[in-house]
Amino acid sequence: MIGGGPAVDHSAVIELTRRLVRIPSVNRDGEREAGAAVLVAGVMRGFGWDPVIDEVAPGRPNVIARVEGGRPGPTLMFEGHTDVVTEGDRSAWSVDPFGGEVIDGRLHGRGSADMKGGVAAMIHAVRAVELAGPFPGAIVVAVLCDEEGMMSGAKAFVASGHGDGVDGVIVCEPEGGEVCTTQKGAIRLRVDAQGKMAHGAMPHEGRSPIAALALVVAVLGDFEAELQEEHGEHPHLGLPYVTPSVFSAGSMPQLNVIPRDGVLAIDVRTVPGLDHSALIDRVHAELATVSSSTGVDLTLTVIDDRPPTETARDHPVVQALVAAHREITGDEPTIGGVPGTTDGTILRRDGGLDVVVYGPGGKWIAHQADEFVELDDLRTSADVYALAALEFLNSAAGE
Repeated sequence: MIGGGPAVDHSAVIELTRRLVRIPSVNRDGEREAGAAVLVAGVMRGFGWDPVIDEVAPGRPNVIARVEGGRPGPTLMFEGHTDVVTEGDRSAWSVDPFGGEVIDGRLHGRGSADMKGGVAAMIHAVRAVELAGPFPGAIVVAVLCDEEGMMSGAKAFVASGHGDGVDGVIVCEPEGGEVCTTQKGAIRLRVDAQGKMAHGAMPHEGRSPIAALALVVAVLGDFEAELQEEHGEHPHLGLPYVTPSVFSAGSMPQLNVIPRDGVLAIDVRTVPGLDHSALIDRVHAELATVSSSTGVDLTLTVIDDRPPTETARDHPVVQALVAAHREITGDEPTIGGVPGTTDGTILRRDGGLDVVVYGPGGKWIAHQADEFVELDDLRTSADVYALAALEFLNSAAGE
């Protein structure tokens, strides 16, 4: 049903984005998502919606609303998150990271793109669809916590049954206007090394976890090259990576002491077609080899396992987004992929939901100092969401 769309209140989208940015819902102790969730729930209640508030952990609520269209039909879901990463060194910012300032057509601040702009755009897009009159089916608006951490909000959302009956999901992360039908998977691994403490002048009397973990890092580099050779470069996602990301060699009280313990964290990024179970088994085997040669005990823990997602180009939710983007912008959208992971990996893994990612903000601006979103991007994305919703719901209902 392409041919114009519901009238979205653009000024309300911008104002809600500003208000959300001014709430420092940083994913760290002491500053969680409660304030942002209260604001979102209040806006929803102001529309006459009846949001469900699910507290996943203290101060960490999910906010979920279901908007009925009044006629039989499918269910579409819009998803976003309220948490943001740390602002980091404030001296690296040219503006207040939580000021929500608008300068030269850009709204600045931590979370402006990732992804409070997307949250505001989707909420007001759904409101515009509702005000336009009865529509087939229903729309679920899910504003979740902890995407930047362990994605506990998305896990709780699925476990609580909120995703039951959802026929398609639009994840509203910043992707620079691309319709992203794929996203990388992520495996988070931890290796604990236990050797034997010794004097630095007598290393032969100890078993160094540092030396053992250094061997692990070298082995992982070879394994990464092997994976890249085997799987090649995905057209939308690039190469798989196996990246050592954190190293700690115990408390190491003195420089002349070989510590007993060490920890290595590994961030694995995968592409469709890469078997996660086989990859984890391979890491286990490599650790066993290093352990045998060094005498250091190496224990592997899988912290999280998020599969890559791939939604067919002809899936109705993808087609609806493509058609809406084309109608609103006049341009054919780029079909792309998400270089990181989103809550969509959990919605797919745990709920079997088909996801596509599209939202306001540059694809590479997330987590940087001086993060911003273009006001035009906010307006465009909100309009695309509203039109895509009607296109999906009407087409799936056969109207």
